[in-house]
Amino acid sequence: MIALYRIDDRLIHGQVVLGWGQALRASFIVLVDDAVAASGWEQDLYRMGVPPGIEVYFAGVDEAAAKHAGWLEDKRHGILLTPDVQTMARLTRATTGITKVNIGGIHHRAGRVQKLRYVYLTAEDEAQIVALAESGVEIAAQDVPASRPVALGELLEQDGAG
Repeated sequence: MIALYRIDDRLIHGQVVLGWGQALRASFIVLVDDAVAASGWEQDLYRMGVPPGIEVYFAGVDEAAAKHAGWLEDKRHGILLTPDVQTMARLTRATTGITKVNIGGIHHRAGRVQKLRYVYLTAEDEAQIVALAESGVEIAAQDVPASRPVALGELLEQDGAG
């Protein structure tokens, strides 16, 4: 089962593996990114950040959509990661069963506006997140399991002070 769908531009890192992985008892991670799925050396780098006992799958959006039902049926707990809102939106449109998405880290880049200390969004990001929510997907920002989830409405109202 996929226990967490997360948007995090850092993909596999300590917060995901140690924080979320331990809290959710994750046995596998699915990294959905077209570029990483095509790059063996990037996959090797991400695998180095994962302890033994956690399996890592790399897939582009189309492959992930095709394999999604199998990951949902897996008896183990898993985490599915995308690097950005656009990739999660594409995956959500291409498959069924994604009902809740965690925004875990979208960091500063040109054209993005700070909403939380770990979330910076463009107008396009906001529009796609709203479209996801309107399609029935629950959206919340939460960097680590111990922090308070920030619901979509509150997230969009933030001015960076949150």
